[in-house]
Amino acid sequence: MQKFLKVTNAPTTGQLIAIEGVKAVATASATATTVTVDYFDGTTTTVTTAAQTDSNVYEAIVDAMQSALRTSWMHPYYELELPEAVTSIVNA
Repeated sequence: MQKFLKVTNAPTTGQLIAIEGVKAVATASATATTVTVDYFDGTTTTVTTAAQTDSNVYEAIVDAMQSALRTSWMHPYYELELPEAVTSIVNA
């Protein structure tokens, strides 16, 4: 079963980030406004927020993915409120 992060403070209610097939999670700097989640299928989810403080959005996403994978497979969504205001979440 697929697992997802459900970003509760996303501009679109209940926006999801897939956890299955993640190849890398990255941010350009500790204060960047984007965090990317790259997948083995070649797609990327880009999370755009207010400027990070010491990579806090990146750390929140990575930590939430680890926590979500420790939960029962009967719970496919793991709710997450990112520490900065979320502008958009786009998968392409």
